[in-house]
Amino acid sequence: MHPNPIYRRETAEANLAFARERGFGTLMVNAQEGPLASHIPFVMGEGFVELHLVRSNPIVRALEGPQPALLAVQGADGYVSPDWYGMEDQVPTWNYVAVHLRGRLSVRPQEELRGQLDRLSAAFEGRIEGKAPWLVEKVTEEALTRLMRMIVPCRFDISSVDGTWKLGQNKPAAARLGAADGMEGAGIGAEVAALASLMRAVDG
Repeated sequence: MHPNPIYRRETAEANLAFARERGFGTLMVNAQEGPLASHIPFVMGEGFVELHLVRSNPIVRALEGPQPALLAVQGADGYVSPDWYGMEDQVPTWNYVAVHLRGRLSVRPQEELRGQLDRLSAAFEGRIEGKAPWLVEKVTEEALTRLMRMIVPCRFDISSVDGTWKLGQNKPAAARLGAADGMEGAGIGAEVAALASLMRAVDG
C-alpha cells in the first residue's frame, strides 16, 4: 500500500465493498520455495472470503493447515502524463485503486464445495442483465462430479483491510481535473474511463 495517508482515507467498509464488487483478485501465500500466487474469483461473506482452487495448484499443496495469506484486489489504473496537469515541474506517475485483504487461508471440507459453487455463480450471473441466470443444475451429474473432484473449496478469514485510492489528491483541483481529462482521452492502463471518473469525484 502507498504510504501517503492522503491516498488511504477510504473506510474499511468502503474497501470491503470495493473488493466484494470486483470479486476477483490475486491470492498470495509464502511457501518453502518462495511466494506463490493465484488469480481467483471469489465471493465475500461477513469477515471472510469463499474461493476454490484447482487441486494441483501449489497453494493447495502448501496448505497443511491454515496459513497467513494476502488477497490483492486491483481496480482501475492508468499512467498520468505530467503534461496533463498544466503545471510546471511535474513528473509522471501512475494512478490506481487497490485493496489488500490479509488473513488466514484454509482448505474446507469437500462437501462444502457445491454450495460454494452455487453462491459464486449466483453472485456473478445475477449481475448480467437480460438473461436467466446460469445454474449448476445445467451440468449433468456425471460431468459435475468429475469437475468437482478437480477443485478444492477454501476459506480466507479476513484479519485486516488496507486500500489505496491514488487519484491525484495531492494536486490542486484544476490539475487533477486536467489529468482526468487526459486520462479519459488518451490514457494508458486498465479501465481508464472509470479511473478518470474517480479522479473527478475526489472531494476538494
